[in-house]
Amino acid sequence: MKISIKWFSYGLVMLLSFGYFSSALANEDIDWRKSNEKNHSMIDHMAWQSILDKYLKLAKMGGVNLFDYANVGEAEKKNLQAYLHDMQSINPLNFNKAEQKAYWINLYNALTVNLILNNYPLKSITKLGESIFSFGPWDDDMAKINGVELSLNDIEHAILRPIFKDPRIHYAVNCASYSCPNLAGQAFTSSNTQQLLESGARDYVNHVRGVSFEGEDLLMSSIYHWYKDDFGGEDKSLLAHFKQYALTELKAKLIKFERSDGDIEHSYDWALNEVK
Repeated sequence: MKISIKWFSYGLVMLLSFGYFSSALANEDIDWRKSNEKNHSMIDHMAWQSILDKYLKLAKMGGVNLFDYANVGEAEKKNLQAYLHDMQSINPLNFNKAEQKAYWINLYNALTVNLILNNYPLKSITKLGESIFSFGPWDDDMAKINGVELSLNDIEHAILRPIFKDPRIHYAVNCASYSCPNLAGQAFTSSNTQQLLESGARDYVNHVRGVSFEGEDLLMSSIYHWYKDDFGGEDKSLLAHFKQYALTELKAKLIKFERSDGDIEHSYDWALNEVK
């Protein structure tokens, strides 16, 4: 097996952007690791589920879920904003870790959809961002939780990834782009998170935008390059992850690749995940 990384557009920018946590968040007094494990109450995400039911078009046979941004009416936009208001009025630290995990994933995804709706039509989320030097909106403040302004990067890279230490998080948070793992058709809850993470991993690994082959060369999503450390930090750990979720044909190709001289290449398509 020979490793030959080929960079595609935006790769270096994304690697640098996602490598940093928000310094403002790091300086806050709030310890986001706190939880109340004795609290077994559940946060209500039915408003978010209603949006998903109406406007997320679920693909058949493990394809790409697409969002019908163009047809979201003003009433539903207000419902989404009301849901986000309700989520920001909650102190997630009062809940147990499982409930927190679902909360942060749903919040991230709902904020992203709301952002696209507020700026639609557009070709790619990368066209957004408050700074003229921005590659996308991920460092912009999006929500205020416990009095702290949080960006999407804060939620993903300073809360979800370091606190929960689960590489399958990458199959849950959605960046409104074609190559991103699917926006799930179900709102996350403490009772379904494990199932949704497993199905998200399986669907993405077995789709061409996740893992595929071109001759002897292994083609994989740039996600696995940007966040390689989350998947063990080595090519062999990445391959082990792929084999864990790969269906029979893909798994056989992965096993063969381990003994080959094939290259590893990465790519990512930032086109909006919209229904056309």
